[in-house]
Amino acid sequence: MPDARRLSTIDILERLVSFDTTSCESNLPLIDWISGYLTAHGVPFRLSHDPTGLKANLHATIGPGLAGGIALSGHVDTVPVDGQRWNSDPFALRLADGRAYARGACDMKGFVASCLAAVPDIVAMDLRRPLHLFVSYDEEVDCGGARVLMEQARSDGSMPALCIVGEPSGMQPIVAHKGRLAVRVEVKGRPGHSSRPAEGVNAIHAAAEAIGWIGREAARLEREGRRVEGFLPAHSTIHVGLISGGTILNIIPEDASFEMEWRTVPGDDAFAELDRLRRHAAETIEPAMRHVSPEAGFRFLPLNELPPLAIEEDHPLVDLVRQCGGANATGKVGYGTEAGIFQQNGIASIVCGPGDIAQAHQPDEWIALDQLAACDRFVRRVADTLTRAA
Repeated sequence: MPDARRLSTIDILERLVSFDTTSCESNLPLIDWISGYLTAHGVPFRLSHDPTGLKANLHATIGPGLAGGIALSGHVDTVPVDGQRWNSDPFALRLADGRAYARGACDMKGFVASCLAAVPDIVAMDLRRPLHLFVSYDEEVDCGGARVLMEQARSDGSMPALCIVGEPSGMQPIVAHKGRLAVRVEVKGRPGHSSRPAEGVNAIHAAAEAIGWIGREAARLEREGRRVEGFLPAHSTIHVGLISGGTILNIIPEDASFEMEWRTVPGDDAFAELDRLRRHAAETIEPAMRHVSPEAGFRFLPLNELPPLAIEEDHPLVDLVRQCGGANATGKVGYGTEAGIFQQNGIASIVCGPGDIAQAHQPDEWIALDQLAACDRFVRRVADTLTRAA
Protein backbone atom coordinates (compact mmCIF):
# COMPACT_ATOMS: atom_id res chain seq x y z
CA MET A 1 0.00 0.00 0.00
CA PRO A 2 1.42 3.42 -0.91
CA ASP A 3 2.40 5.76 1.89
CA ALA A 4 1.97 9.53 2.01
CA ARG A 5 5.33 10.35 0.46
CA ARG A 6 5.34 12.49 -2.64
CA LEU A 7 5.52 10.56 -5.87
CA SER A 8 6.38 12.16 -9.18
CA THR A 9 4.22 11.82 -12.26
CA ILE A 10 6.73 9.35 -13.69
CA ASP A 11 6.74 7.34 -10.44
CA ILE A 12 2.95 7.07 -10.58
CA LEU A 13 2.82 6.42 -14.32
CA GLU A 14 5.26 3.56 -13.84
CA ARG A 15 2.83 1.98 -11.40
CA LEU A 16 -0.30 2.63 -13.44
CA VAL A 17 1.03 1.10 -16.65
CA SER A 18 2.18 -2.01 -14.77
CA PHE A 19 -1.47 -2.99 -14.37
CA ASP A 20 -2.91 -4.68 -17.45
CA THR A 21 -6.20 -2.81 -17.71
CA THR A 22 -7.07 -3.86 -21.24
CA SER A 23 -10.83 -3.35 -21.44
CA CYS A 24 -11.50 -7.10 -21.29
CA GLU A 25 -9.68 -7.31 -17.93
CA SER A 26 -10.59 -6.18 -14.43
CA ASN A 27 -9.22 -2.78 -13.39
CA LEU A 28 -9.66 -3.43 -9.66
CA PRO A 29 -5.95 -3.89 -8.84
CA LEU A 30 -5.20 -0.45 -10.32
CA ILE A 31 -8.21 1.11 -8.56
CA ASP A 32 -7.04 -0.45 -5.30
CA TRP A 33 -3.63 1.16 -5.76
CA ILE A 34 -5.14 4.59 -6.43
CA SER A 35 -7.49 4.14 -3.46
CA GLY A 36 -4.55 3.44 -1.16
CA TYR A 37 -2.67 6.45 -2.50
CA LEU A 38 -5.63 8.78 -1.95
CA THR A 39 -6.30 7.35 1.51
CA ALA A 40 -2.68 7.99 2.49
CA HIS A 41 -3.18 11.64 1.54
CA GLY A 42 -6.53 11.96 3.34
CA VAL A 43 -8.61 12.31 0.18
CA PRO A 44 -12.14 10.87 0.31
CA PHE A 45 -13.47 8.97 -2.67
CA ARG A 46 -16.37 6.81 -3.81
CA LEU A 47 -16.36 3.77 -6.07
CA SER A 48 -19.02 2.66 -8.52
CA HIS A 49 -18.92 -0.71 -10.25
CA ASP A 50 -19.98 -2.36 -13.46
CA PRO A 51 -22.63 -5.13 -13.28
CA THR A 52 -19.95 -7.83 -12.92
CA GLY A 53 -18.24 -6.13 -10.00
CA LEU A 54 -14.90 -6.61 -11.74
CA LYS A 55 -14.47 -2.99 -12.82
CA ALA A 56 -14.83 0.25 -10.92
CA ASN A 57 -14.92 3.99 -11.35
CA LEU A 58 -13.34 6.21 -8.71
CA HIS A 59 -14.65 9.68 -7.86
CA ALA A 60 -12.43 11.59 -5.44
CA THR A 61 -13.14 15.06 -4.05
CA ILE A 62 -10.62 17.51 -2.61
CA GLY A 63 -11.84 20.63 -0.87
CA PRO A 64 -15.16 21.73 0.60
CA GLY A 65 -18.27 19.59 0.32
CA LEU A 66 -20.09 22.15 -1.79
CA ALA A 67 -21.89 21.90 -5.09
CA GLY A 68 -20.01 22.60 -8.29
CA GLY A 69 -16.28 22.83 -8.72
CA ILE A 70 -14.11 21.35 -11.45
CA ALA A 71 -13.55 17.70 -12.38
CA LEU A 72 -10.38 16.35 -13.96
CA SER A 73 -11.36 13.17 -15.77
CA GLY A 74 -9.40 10.25 -17.20
CA HIS A 75 -10.11 6.64 -18.12
CA VAL A 76 -7.67 3.87 -17.23
CA ASP A 77 -8.81 1.07 -19.54
CA THR A 78 -6.65 0.50 -22.62
CA VAL A 79 -6.85 -1.18 -26.00
CA PRO A 80 -5.16 -4.60 -26.41
CA VAL A 81 -1.55 -5.22 -27.36
CA ASP A 82 -2.38 -8.50 -29.09
CA GLY A 83 -0.84 -8.73 -32.55
CA GLN A 84 1.29 -5.62 -32.08
CA ARG A 85 5.09 -5.72 -32.29
CA TRP A 86 6.56 -3.88 -29.31
CA ASN A 87 10.24 -3.23 -28.75
CA SER A 88 9.81 -3.56 -24.99
CA ASP A 89 7.33 -4.89 -22.44
CA PRO A 90 4.13 -2.84 -22.98
CA PHE A 91 3.34 -3.04 -19.25
CA ALA A 92 6.73 -1.78 -18.04
CA LEU A 93 7.49 1.93 -18.42
CA ARG A 94 10.52 2.60 -20.58
CA LEU A 95 12.13 6.05 -20.69
CA ALA A 96 14.21 6.94 -23.74
CA ASP A 97 14.87 10.01 -25.89
CA GLY A 98 12.58 12.27 -23.88
CA ARG A 99 9.67 9.85 -24.13
CA ALA A 100 7.83 7.43 -21.84
CA TYR A 101 6.82 4.18 -23.58
CA ALA A 102 4.06 1.81 -22.38
CA ARG A 103 0.51 0.80 -23.18
CA GLY A 104 -1.72 3.57 -21.87
CA ALA A 105 1.13 6.04 -21.33
CA CYS A 106 -0.53 8.42 -23.78
CA ASP A 107 -4.14 7.21 -23.72
CA MET A 108 -4.53 8.12 -20.95
CA LYS A 109 -2.71 7.05 -17.84
CA GLY A 110 -0.25 9.91 -18.31
CA PHE A 111 -2.96 12.44 -17.52
CA VAL A 112 -4.22 10.40 -14.56
CA ALA A 113 -0.67 10.14 -13.21
CA SER A 114 -0.21 13.89 -13.49
CA CYS A 115 -3.44 14.51 -11.56
CA LEU A 116 -2.47 12.06 -8.83
CA ALA A 117 1.04 13.49 -8.48
CA ALA A 118 -0.52 16.90 -7.82
CA VAL A 119 -2.73 15.60 -4.99
CA PRO A 120 -0.40 16.61 -2.10
CA ASP A 121 -0.14 20.17 -3.46
CA ILE A 122 -3.89 20.43 -4.04
CA VAL A 123 -4.68 19.11 -0.56
CA ALA A 124 -2.52 21.92 0.87
CA MET A 125 -4.49 24.60 -1.05
CA ASP A 126 -7.33 26.55 0.51
CA LEU A 127 -9.94 25.56 -2.07
CA ARG A 128 -13.20 27.52 -2.09
CA ARG A 129 -14.83 25.01 -4.46
CA PRO A 130 -14.12 21.28 -4.78
CA LEU A 131 -11.66 19.69 -7.19
CA HIS A 132 -13.00 16.33 -8.39
CA LEU A 133 -11.01 13.46 -9.85
CA PHE A 134 -12.88 11.07 -12.14
CA VAL A 135 -11.19 7.76 -12.99
CA SER A 136 -13.38 5.61 -15.23
CA TYR A 137 -13.55 2.19 -16.87
CA ASP A 138 -14.58 0.99 -20.36
CA GLU A 139 -14.04 4.21 -22.30
CA GLU A 140 -12.46 2.12 -25.05
CA VAL A 141 -15.59 -0.07 -25.24
CA ASP A 142 -18.79 1.93 -24.82
CA CYS A 143 -18.08 4.58 -22.15
CA GLY A 144 -20.30 2.60 -19.80
CA GLY A 145 -18.14 3.59 -16.86
CA ALA A 146 -18.73 7.31 -17.41
CA ARG A 147 -22.48 6.73 -17.51
CA VAL A 148 -22.39 4.81 -14.22
CA LEU A 149 -20.19 7.51 -12.70
CA MET A 150 -22.75 10.16 -13.68
CA GLU A 151 -25.58 8.14 -12.15
CA GLN A 152 -23.73 7.95 -8.85
CA ALA A 153 -22.74 11.63 -8.84
CA ARG A 154 -26.32 12.66 -9.54
CA SER A 155 -27.72 10.40 -6.82
CA ASP A 156 -25.35 11.62 -4.11
CA GLY A 157 -25.37 15.29 -5.13
CA SER A 158 -21.69 15.47 -6.05
CA MET A 159 -21.94 16.74 -9.63
CA PRO A 160 -19.22 19.23 -10.58
CA ALA A 161 -20.07 22.30 -12.62
CA LEU A 162 -17.15 21.94 -15.04
CA CYS A 163 -15.07 19.07 -16.38
CA ILE A 164 -11.73 18.80 -18.16
CA VAL A 165 -11.21 15.45 -19.89
CA GLY A 166 -7.50 14.82 -20.31
CA GLU A 167 -7.52 12.89 -23.59
CA PRO A 168 -4.32 13.49 -25.59
CA SER A 169 -4.62 16.84 -27.37
CA GLY A 170 -1.10 18.24 -27.12
CA MET A 171 -2.44 20.40 -24.25
CA GLN A 172 -4.59 22.25 -26.79
CA PRO A 173 -8.17 22.98 -25.66
CA ILE A 174 -10.62 20.90 -27.72
CA VAL A 175 -14.02 22.58 -27.78
CA ALA A 176 -15.88 20.07 -29.96
CA HIS A 177 -15.74 16.49 -31.08
CA LYS A 178 -17.94 14.30 -33.21
CA GLY A 179 -20.49 11.88 -31.83
CA ARG A 180 -20.44 8.19 -32.71
CA LEU A 181 -23.12 5.57 -33.09
CA ALA A 182 -22.04 1.98 -33.82
CA VAL A 183 -24.67 -0.50 -35.01
CA ARG A 184 -24.69 -4.21 -35.81
CA VAL A 185 -27.08 -5.11 -38.63
CA GLU A 186 -28.26 -8.72 -38.76
CA VAL A 187 -29.98 -10.08 -41.86
CA LYS A 188 -32.13 -13.21 -41.81
CA GLY A 189 -32.76 -15.03 -45.09
CA ARG A 190 -33.93 -18.49 -46.11
CA PRO A 191 -31.49 -21.25 -47.03
CA GLY A 192 -31.68 -23.42 -50.11
CA HIS A 193 -29.62 -24.92 -52.88
CA SER A 194 -27.78 -22.32 -54.91
CA SER A 195 -29.12 -23.86 -58.14
CA ARG A 196 -32.67 -22.80 -57.16
CA PRO A 197 -32.24 -19.18 -55.97
CA ALA A 198 -35.93 -18.26 -56.26
CA GLU A 199 -36.79 -20.70 -53.46
CA GLY A 200 -34.52 -19.03 -50.94
CA VAL A 201 -33.70 -15.56 -49.62
CA ASN A 202 -30.06 -14.61 -49.99
CA ALA A 203 -29.10 -12.78 -46.78
CA ILE A 204 -25.79 -11.60 -48.26
CA HIS A 205 -27.55 -10.05 -51.26
CA ALA A 206 -29.98 -8.24 -48.92
CA ALA A 207 -27.08 -7.02 -46.78
CA ALA A 208 -25.31 -5.84 -49.93
CA GLU A 209 -28.36 -3.81 -50.94
CA ALA A 210 -28.32 -2.08 -47.55
CA ILE A 211 -24.57 -1.51 -47.78
CA GLY A 212 -25.07 0.02 -51.22
CA TRP A 213 -27.49 2.49 -49.66
CA ILE A 214 -24.91 3.25 -46.95
CA GLY A 215 -22.30 3.97 -49.62
CA ARG A 216 -24.67 6.36 -51.37
CA GLU A 217 -25.47 7.97 -48.02
CA ALA A 218 -21.75 8.49 -47.37
CA ALA A 219 -21.50 10.31 -50.70
CA ARG A 220 -24.61 12.40 -49.89
CA LEU A 221 -23.18 13.49 -46.55
CA GLU A 222 -19.92 14.45 -48.22
CA ARG A 223 -21.77 16.37 -50.92
CA GLU A 224 -24.55 18.11 -49.00
CA GLY A 225 -24.27 17.26 -45.29
CA ARG A 226 -24.11 19.84 -42.51
CA ARG A 227 -20.69 21.57 -42.39
CA VAL A 228 -18.99 22.41 -39.12
CA GLU A 229 -15.64 23.97 -39.88
CA GLY A 230 -12.71 22.82 -37.82
CA PHE A 231 -13.49 19.12 -38.19
CA LEU A 232 -11.67 16.89 -40.66
CA PRO A 233 -13.81 16.09 -42.56
CA ALA A 234 -16.20 18.93 -41.80
CA HIS A 235 -19.30 16.76 -42.23
CA SER A 236 -20.76 13.64 -40.62
CA THR A 237 -19.57 10.30 -41.98
CA ILE A 238 -20.95 6.77 -42.27
CA HIS A 239 -19.17 3.54 -43.10
CA VAL A 240 -19.28 -0.26 -42.82
CA GLY A 241 -16.24 -1.78 -41.15
CA LEU A 242 -17.08 -5.48 -40.68
CA ILE A 243 -19.14 -8.01 -42.68
CA SER A 244 -19.77 -11.74 -42.48
CA GLY A 245 -22.21 -14.34 -43.81
CA GLY A 246 -22.79 -17.65 -45.50
CA THR A 247 -21.46 -21.14 -44.94
CA ILE A 248 -20.43 -22.74 -48.25
CA LEU A 249 -20.76 -21.58 -51.84
CA ASN A 250 -23.58 -23.90 -52.97
CA ILE A 251 -25.98 -22.97 -50.15
CA ILE A 252 -28.06 -19.81 -50.31
CA PRO A 253 -26.85 -17.91 -47.23
CA GLU A 254 -29.44 -17.79 -44.48
CA ASP A 255 -27.56 -15.29 -42.30
CA ALA A 256 -25.40 -12.25 -42.85
CA SER A 257 -24.34 -9.37 -40.65
CA PHE A 258 -22.30 -6.22 -40.77
CA GLU A 259 -21.19 -3.52 -38.37
CA MET A 260 -21.28 0.14 -39.22
CA GLU A 261 -20.93 3.53 -37.62
CA TRP A 262 -21.91 7.14 -37.93
CA ARG A 263 -19.57 9.88 -36.75
CA THR A 264 -21.71 12.98 -36.48
CA VAL A 265 -20.86 16.64 -36.22
CA PRO A 266 -22.71 18.61 -33.51
CA GLY A 267 -26.23 19.29 -34.76
CA ASP A 268 -26.66 15.98 -36.60
CA ASP A 269 -28.64 13.14 -35.03
CA ALA A 270 -27.18 9.67 -35.58
CA PHE A 271 -30.37 7.96 -34.38
CA ALA A 272 -32.39 9.90 -36.95
CA GLU A 273 -29.94 8.63 -39.57
CA LEU A 274 -30.40 5.08 -38.28
CA ASP A 275 -34.18 5.50 -38.67
CA ARG A 276 -33.62 6.44 -42.33
CA LEU A 277 -31.72 3.21 -42.87
CA ARG A 278 -34.45 1.22 -41.12
CA ARG A 279 -37.11 2.79 -43.34
CA HIS A 280 -35.07 2.08 -46.46
CA ALA A 281 -34.74 -1.59 -45.51
CA ALA A 282 -38.43 -1.90 -44.57
CA GLU A 283 -39.75 -0.19 -47.68
CA THR A 284 -37.26 -1.26 -50.34
CA ILE A 285 -35.52 -4.53 -49.39
CA GLU A 286 -37.70 -6.48 -46.97
CA PRO A 287 -40.92 -6.75 -49.08
CA ALA A 288 -39.25 -9.03 -51.63
CA MET A 289 -37.58 -11.05 -48.88
CA ARG A 290 -40.83 -11.62 -46.98
CA HIS A 291 -42.70 -12.54 -50.14
CA VAL A 292 -40.58 -15.71 -50.06
CA SER A 293 -40.17 -16.08 -46.31
CA PRO A 294 -42.24 -14.07 -43.76
CA GLU A 295 -39.48 -14.54 -41.17
CA ALA A 296 -36.83 -12.91 -43.33
CA GLY A 297 -35.66 -9.37 -42.67
CA PHE A 298 -33.33 -7.01 -40.83
CA ARG A 299 -32.47 -6.42 -37.17
CA PHE A 300 -30.63 -3.26 -36.09
CA LEU A 301 -28.72 -3.55 -32.82
CA PRO A 302 -27.05 -0.37 -31.51
CA LEU A 303 -23.71 -1.35 -29.96
CA ASN A 304 -22.62 1.91 -28.40
CA GLU A 305 -23.26 5.61 -28.67
CA LEU A 306 -21.20 8.65 -27.80
CA PRO A 307 -22.86 12.04 -27.96
CA PRO A 308 -20.95 14.86 -29.65
CA LEU A 309 -19.28 17.63 -27.66
CA ALA A 310 -19.66 21.33 -28.35
CA ILE A 311 -18.86 24.20 -26.00
CA GLU A 312 -19.00 27.86 -26.99
CA GLU A 313 -15.65 29.56 -27.56
CA ASP A 314 -16.60 32.31 -25.09
CA HIS A 315 -17.57 29.92 -22.29
CA PRO A 316 -15.66 30.65 -19.04
CA LEU A 317 -14.28 27.09 -19.02
CA VAL A 318 -12.59 27.67 -22.39
CA ASP A 319 -10.99 30.83 -21.05
CA LEU A 320 -9.87 29.03 -17.87
CA VAL A 321 -8.23 26.21 -19.83
CA ARG A 322 -6.52 28.67 -22.17
CA GLN A 323 -5.10 30.63 -19.25
CA CYS A 324 -3.96 27.58 -17.31
CA GLY A 325 -2.43 25.87 -20.32
CA GLY A 326 -1.05 28.91 -22.11
CA ALA A 327 -2.72 27.98 -25.42
CA ASN A 328 -4.54 30.62 -27.43
CA ALA A 329 -5.96 28.39 -30.16
CA THR A 330 -8.71 25.83 -29.72
CA GLY A 331 -9.46 22.79 -31.82
CA LYS A 332 -12.06 20.24 -32.90
CA VAL A 333 -11.47 16.52 -33.36
CA GLY A 334 -13.15 13.59 -35.07
CA TYR A 335 -12.66 11.08 -32.24
CA GLY A 336 -15.13 10.78 -29.38
CA THR A 337 -14.55 11.11 -25.63
CA GLU A 338 -16.44 10.90 -22.37
CA ALA A 339 -16.78 14.70 -22.45
CA GLY A 340 -19.95 14.39 -24.52
CA ILE A 341 -21.51 12.22 -21.81
CA PHE A 342 -20.58 14.68 -19.08
CA GLN A 343 -21.97 17.56 -21.13
CA GLN A 344 -25.16 15.56 -21.73
CA ASN A 345 -25.49 15.36 -17.93
CA GLY A 346 -25.31 19.12 -17.50
CA ILE A 347 -21.57 19.54 -16.86
CA ALA A 348 -19.84 22.06 -19.11
CA SER A 349 -16.95 20.04 -20.54
CA ILE A 350 -13.81 20.44 -22.60
CA VAL A 351 -10.93 18.18 -23.68
CA CYS A 352 -7.33 19.07 -22.87
CA GLY A 353 -4.56 16.65 -22.06
CA PRO A 354 -0.94 15.68 -22.72
CA GLY A 355 0.29 13.67 -25.68
CA ASP A 356 -0.65 13.19 -29.30
CA ILE A 357 -3.67 11.10 -30.30
CA ALA A 358 -1.58 9.74 -33.18
CA GLN A 359 0.47 7.80 -30.60
CA ALA A 360 -2.58 6.20 -28.99
CA HIS A 361 -3.42 2.53 -29.69
CA GLN A 362 -0.09 2.03 -31.47
CA PRO A 363 2.73 -0.43 -30.74
CA ASP A 364 5.41 1.33 -28.69
CA GLU A 365 2.81 3.86 -27.53
CA TRP A 366 4.59 6.86 -26.04
CA ILE A 367 4.14 10.27 -24.49
CA ALA A 368 6.70 13.06 -24.48
CA LEU A 369 8.10 13.92 -21.05
CA ASP A 370 7.76 17.63 -21.78
CA GLN A 371 4.03 17.06 -22.36
CA LEU A 372 3.75 15.48 -18.92
CA ALA A 373 5.63 18.41 -17.40
CA ALA A 374 3.25 20.85 -19.11
CA CYS A 375 0.31 18.86 -17.76
CA ASP A 376 1.78 18.96 -14.24
CA ARG A 377 1.81 22.76 -14.40
CA PHE A 378 -1.67 22.86 -15.93
CA VAL A 379 -3.28 20.70 -13.23
CA ARG A 380 -1.90 22.82 -10.41
CA ARG A 381 -2.99 26.04 -12.10
CA VAL A 382 -6.51 24.69 -12.57
CA ALA A 383 -6.65 23.77 -8.88
CA ASP A 384 -5.30 27.19 -7.90
CA THR A 385 -8.25 28.89 -9.64
CA LEU A 386 -10.49 27.19 -7.06
CA THR A 387 -8.77 29.07 -4.24
CA ARG A 388 -10.25 32.26 -5.68
CA ALA A 389 -13.68 30.91 -6.67
CA ALA A 390 -16.67 32.82 -5.35
